[in-house]
Amino acid sequence: MSNSQIILSDLSIGYKTKGSVRIVASGVNGTIHSGELTCLMGENGIGKSTLLRTLSGFQPPLSGSIKLKSQSSNLNSQSSNLNSQSSNLNSQSSNLKSLEDYSPKELAQTIGVVLTEKPDVGLMTARELVAMGRSPYTGFWGRLSASDDEAVNDAIAQVGIPHLADRQVGTLSDGERQKVMIAKALAQQTDIIFLDEPTAFLDYPSKVDMLLLLRRISHEASKTIFLSTHDLELTLQAADTIWLMTRSEGLLMGTPRELASQGALGRFIEKGKGVTFDPQRLSVTINA
Repeated sequence: MSNSQIILSDLSIGYKTKGSVRIVASGVNGTIHSGELTCLMGENGIGKSTLLRTLSGFQPPLSGSIKLKSQSSNLNSQSSNLNSQSSNLNSQSSNLKSLEDYSPKELAQTIGVVLTEKPDVGLMTARELVAMGRSPYTGFWGRLSASDDEAVNDAIAQVGIPHLADRQVGTLSDGERQKVMIAKALAQQTDIIFLDEPTAFLDYPSKVDMLLLLRRISHEASKTIFLSTHDLELTLQAADTIWLMTRSEGLLMGTPRELASQGALGRFIEKGKGVTFDPQRLSVTINA
């Protein structure tokens, strides 16, 4: 069983404007586990990107809490665990740290983020952009060590883009650039990776390869990978857990099979006319 990595408690997300507050979602409670690929789904405009940006620390929550595992508290608790059995029993709670208590450097070493915005680095090579994933450890202008170079090369190989390494980013297609950004997040070597529509610009074979890659990384490296997507049928095959944001039922969580058997996926998918969802096969049919 995987360990808890991110815990959301009574979370409200949205935006504060002059004299008013726009609440996008409220009362969000849930746990995102390490070692699992968790996919966030929901209709357009329901708040998926807002949730990802809040979890990433790019904007503050309106209320509630986001707690992450703290690697520093793991290190600090080792000596006390040797001296006291009680501190060992309490170690799980002490390993949790509120997102707001992380320094920018600590956050950059804990969370990697891939958003849909295009980076304005047209003259930079793909390898140079991937190498920027090492900046939390070297500083923005820091020189790469042999271990940094190894992390960069490994990330490029994992995503399957060695042939793009020397290309300028400005010459890449949208899909190629997306792969480079995912390689950059892998080079950052964080325990948590958030991705907003990582397969949006990819062709179908590349979509399959990318979701399987992210699933494999989450399983083999015990990373916490949380992504938003509209690739419904691929997600149903690849995801360990689905978070389904709905306007009528709030946030629903479970395995694809669990949400299908509960009817939640059917209610979500069959809102469109002429579409039928098969909960046994986890497939969608368009009725011509």
